[in-house]
Amino acid sequence: MNIIMRTWTAIAMAEKSKRKEWQWQAWRLKSSNKSNIKFRTKDHAFDDYMEVCKKVRKVVKFQSIILAQPEQSICVARLDTLGRRLGLKMYESGRFVLKYPHIFEVFEHPVQRLLWCRLTPKAMEQIQEERAALIALERESVIRLQKLIMMAAGGRVCLEHIYHARKDLGLPDDLEVSIILKYPQYFQLTCPNPRDKNGLMKYVELANRDPSLAVCAIEKVREKEYRDRGSRREEDTRFSFLINLPPCFRISRAYRVFLMKWQRMPYWSPYEDISRQDLRTLEAQKRLQKRVIATLHEFLTLTVEKNITLEKIAHFRECFYLPNKLKDFLLQHQGIFYISTRGNYGKLHTIFLREAYSKGELITPNPVYLARRKLVQLILLSPRKATLDPSLTFYKNNDRDDEKMMREYFESSYKLDEDLLSKKTEDSDHNDFRRSQQMSLGLSGCNAMESNDRLMNNMDMQSHDNFRKEVDMVTRSP
Repeated sequence: MNIIMRTWTAIAMAEKSKRKEWQWQAWRLKSSNKSNIKFRTKDHAFDDYMEVCKKVRKVVKFQSIILAQPEQSICVARLDTLGRRLGLKMYESGRFVLKYPHIFEVFEHPVQRLLWCRLTPKAMEQIQEERAALIALERESVIRLQKLIMMAAGGRVCLEHIYHARKDLGLPDDLEVSIILKYPQYFQLTCPNPRDKNGLMKYVELANRDPSLAVCAIEKVREKEYRDRGSRREEDTRFSFLINLPPCFRISRAYRVFLMKWQRMPYWSPYEDISRQDLRTLEAQKRLQKRVIATLHEFLTLTVEKNITLEKIAHFRECFYLPNKLKDFLLQHQGIFYISTRGNYGKLHTIFLREAYSKGELITPNPVYLARRKLVQLILLSPRKATLDPSLTFYKNNDRDDEKMMREYFESSYKLDEDLLSKKTEDSDHNDFRRSQQMSLGLSGCNAMESNDRLMNNMDMQSHDNFRKEVDMVTRSP
């Protein structure tokens, strides 16, 4: 009898110690000031995807520098100077450009005999395809922006915060003109601060609230899952989320019980106004915590690639009622979200929506995502295959850009020479006037200087005629 009692006592003590350990870990996730990223279970599919995105971000920065130039080409020495402003070391820009010959083409300037850089035809085609996709999906962009503002507290969002996340939301760079001002029946700009005369803190509000858009994406998924699995009870799927736990995730019994209770817990919709709700009770606090998960889930579904950095989400903390320790809060729900620290030496934290990905790729891709994936394919191409690709010599074989650049260079030099010539004629007129004054005063001691000036002017006129003949020969050549 004593042996049985001791056995039951040992089992009870072991269960109690496990329960205390789980409660301590949960409390630490909620209240610790330090980062609890060590509790995260790694998923190598998302981490490998972020390693490629690190290269994509650098390539996009260099592309923006080249496209900002008037001729869409830049000297390699100047590119190295501008690259150091982006945080690169000396001569690192040249090495980076040579790594991706399918995107950047290094050539010798026909006149200056210096190394220049421009984008390849494949890279230009990818950029044009992405711009065309953004224009084609303009109506979807308007709906996404409407739903984003409907989730915000007070029904307004700061324009600067939207501008920071424009790439993730699939919005154009000139969204204020091409989206907000173009559709005054949906949006309106306001400036609540009367002291802000320059309008730096602009807010975007809805002109009319559309109730048909106040439907979360998770509700459609629940309806589909309930129809596919009709045997499940309605109370299990009414407030539930799709849970896809990462591989090698250790599921304890206590976590299963916590997850089952959390799935059945009701919550307020992200599109519902909770300003008049009493949030002081314990039940209201639990509903509010689950509402945060629903808000982040809906926000990620509005993005193009179903992922966004934690630093960009922090801009929407006040209008979405998000907690301060958002990363520790998301670590409690690793079956819905995944936080990756790859891509920028651990400085960026990218949040993925698990249910939208399968084996590192988007399940339902869109045209903007497919256009951006083509840039990833150009990055992953081997540099050895660049010499075998005939399209990389497209400029020299078909368009004759070198002759065009030479012609433009001579024309610009001719204009500069004309300006110098007009200036010299003005100086010669001034010298003639001064010489006439000197002759009128009887000062004739500068005949040698006048003859020298006349000789120099004749030489300049002769050199100008020779240069004009060379320009005419170049422009007439096919």
